[in-house]
Amino acid sequence: MTYRKSPNLMLAQAVQMLEQADRLHRQFFQLSPHPSRGPTWEPPADIFETATHLSVVVALPGVAPDRVEVLIDGGTLIVVGERPMPAPASTHIRRIEIPYGRFERRIELPSGQFEIQESSLANGCLVLTLRKL
Repeated sequence: MTYRKSPNLMLAQAVQMLEQADRLHRQFFQLSPHPSRGPTWEPPADIFETATHLSVVVALPGVAPDRVEVLIDGGTLIVVGERPMPAPASTHIRRIEIPYGRFERRIELPSGQFEIQESSLANGCLVLTLRKL
């Protein structure tokens, strides 16, 4: 005998899962009224490696170059900055899906020594070339 869930039960479970995902999204991407409390979001990154270089691409659409800092601390690449809210504070916000505020991304580097050779922010992506020493 096979067991099949009714379509109504499956729909109710799907709606419940979507609501839970929405709550988690709001929890992790909420705006912080106190910027000193640390980063409010973490941008996604891709890493590519060759024999002599490491290329790191960090997605930062809407972030001005003067709002980004990059440094290597020990074996960690650190990208910090801020994407300011584009709307005035008195605006009634209907929906926010794009994270705003302070961000930080820490990327553990492979063993070895690296230096930042090139850095550019274009088309919404920070592209870093790290030279292996």
